[in-house]
Amino acid sequence: MFQPCIFHFNRDRKKGQFYLCGSQQFRMMKGVSESLAGRIGLVTLLGFSMRERQGVTFDRPFIPTEEYFAARKVEKTDVGYADVWNMIHRGNMPELAENPDYDWRLFYSSYVNTYIERDIKELSEIGDTVKFTNFMVATAASVGQLLNLTSLARDVGISVPTAERWLSILVASNIVYLLQPYSNNILKRVVKTPKLYFLDTGLAAYLTKWTTPDVLKNGAMAGAFFENFVLSEIIKSYYNQGVTEPPLYFYRDKDMNEIDLLIEEDGTLYPIEIKKHADPHKRDISAFQKLDNIPGMKRGTGGVVCLYNKPISLSETDKVIPINYL
Repeated sequence: MFQPCIFHFNRDRKKGQFYLCGSQQFRMMKGVSESLAGRIGLVTLLGFSMRERQGVTFDRPFIPTEEYFAARKVEKTDVGYADVWNMIHRGNMPELAENPDYDWRLFYSSYVNTYIERDIKELSEIGDTVKFTNFMVATAASVGQLLNLTSLARDVGISVPTAERWLSILVASNIVYLLQPYSNNILKRVVKTPKLYFLDTGLAAYLTKWTTPDVLKNGAMAGAFFENFVLSEIIKSYYNQGVTEPPLYFYRDKDMNEIDLLIEEDGTLYPIEIKKHADPHKRDISAFQKLDNIPGMKRGTGGVVCLYNKPISLSETDKVIPINYL
């Protein structure tokens, strides 16, 4: 079926004439990468972003600069506190986002079963699907934490090599995202382990049995889920622009100084803290000064993404960033 497309493309020399899409990337891509090498571009499409749900056409990748905020403000829409937690809990799958009457449990139950029966069995031989499901639950319970394969393997009752292989499957299928730590040859005391996040907070909430938005926002994992949601929205802003490897990192050193997110662009590091509360303070950005000690890098503007209702300054370079500015 691809040969006429290739012929037409070669004849007219025009790009973007054909779009091949599908929800099952492993089957769709089988054999395509070699036959169309150099003639295709891959775009990863996740679930709906908050911008898409609100009908916002603004499409720049998130970066905390004055230029970005000025442009984003033009299409800013209000997002209520309850709306945020409903989005976090319900997830970003189009059917759930568009149809509020669609049963949340039923959808994700079917999603998990289909994912394991179709995608996973095709990608890798997994003999014990029950343990694989338990592994997904264990990873969902670890969102926002440093990856600990030994702990995950012990919790599920599998070997560390098996846990590593299963995690790579979740990453390859865009279930899990590993945020890498920022490091260079100068930084000797930084943590080298990535942090684990889910690209759909609704799936993570289903797996960890947070049954309603209210239960989730008042639960022990509320902060982790809010952080996960913000990060996933920022990732989507890059993926939707075709940036398949967003320049996103976190910072953490041996002294436990931590910055939730670093965005690197043109030799500048833009620091971001993510807090679910609505009363940010200067202490929330105290770790930003650690970036001043990195030779060859410049510290850019940054701030705290939170549930405050308007942008305000925290310092000369950093500000409060309402979630509707993502």
